[in-house]
Amino acid sequence: MKSYFADLHIHVGRDREGRPVKITGARSLTLTNIVKEASRTKGLDLVGVIDAQSPAVIKEIKSLLASGEAMEQDDGGIVYENTLLVLGSEIEIYDALCKGPIHVLCYFPYLKDMEKFSDWLSKKMKNVSLSTQRFYGTGLELQEYVNQNKGLFVPAHIFTPFKSMYGKGVKRSLEEVFDPRMIDAVELGLSADTAMADKILELERYTYLTNSDAHSLGNLAREYQKVRMEKPSFLELSKVMREEQGRGVLANYGLDPRMGKYHKTVCAYCLQAVSLGEATCPYCHSKKIVKGVYDRIEELKSASKENRARPAYIHQVLLSSIPGIGKKTYQRLIDRFGSEMNVVHQASTVELEAFMPAKSLEILNRMRAGRLSVKAGGGGKYGSIDI
Repeated sequence: MKSYFADLHIHVGRDREGRPVKITGARSLTLTNIVKEASRTKGLDLVGVIDAQSPAVIKEIKSLLASGEAMEQDDGGIVYENTLLVLGSEIEIYDALCKGPIHVLCYFPYLKDMEKFSDWLSKKMKNVSLSTQRFYGTGLELQEYVNQNKGLFVPAHIFTPFKSMYGKGVKRSLEEVFDPRMIDAVELGLSADTAMADKILELERYTYLTNSDAHSLGNLAREYQKVRMEKPSFLELSKVMREEQGRGVLANYGLDPRMGKYHKTVCAYCLQAVSLGEATCPYCHSKKIVKGVYDRIEELKSASKENRARPAYIHQVLLSSIPGIGKKTYQRLIDRFGSEMNVVHQASTVELEAFMPAKSLEILNRMRAGRLSVKAGGGGKYGSIDI
């Protein structure tokens, strides 16, 4: 078996005709541009496009298959150059059991499965062409469909304050809304890491995923994981999530949670950090307080025994986010080393010295060693590298 890099939560901003799919996504974020960027620049072996239920995206995939630019595999997934495209859909659940909206990811092995899912969804949401639409049915109903059609079901960015399972979706437990047996993995999101999630005992059975939730091409691989499998395929990915036959996640890579834009409890108006339980902001007296992921996990924590072994969670940032690495330097690095994954994980310090500023290389090496200093974010504002 070999190791591969995977980012399984990427939005489509526009279809080929320039019509919106994810309204807040970049215009350049088309399906074709995503797989090109993943293969040619980022060095990702698997990418999950989670707006593949949109008929316009399905049409674009069919065009790539018809032209021979892409090929569907017998064991699931679509190969484009050096990258496997995994077909997924992000959906919003808000049924009678939910305390607030919950976003989930549903993946399927073949294009015919996604076409069938799209048709089924079109009868249960107002606009199947757009990303992350409200599902007019129950969470259990959606789980059962995915399970019966050999798909994968993953609650998305599970701690985000506004539209996630623990953010507002449930009061205490995922069992309030979902059947835990039909969850294949959970996605942590940008404001939490393994150590934080492990405080919640009911998550112990699940594989943790770290994905970018990219709304622009540059943000692909903002978070990702290294996985062990025989080869990139949907069948192998299923085994990774379920930790079957030696497959699994080898390492999670992502932001230090303090850099996540919802890590701290803050005033939504002035963005000053406030103590949990404050009714009004002591600085500007606004009554709109956004509960941070850290405080929400402290409310929910239940782990009372030693947690099972987990892969390392390695805190890092995008290569292009390192101070001193502008567009020209970034492109020189990609031209020389082939991909962002190669620069971050393979190139030696000696090799990199001729291609990037000394201070930038120092920060990269600190990042590789897990010693990156950061300034905390919160209330919708990302944190930053402390240089």
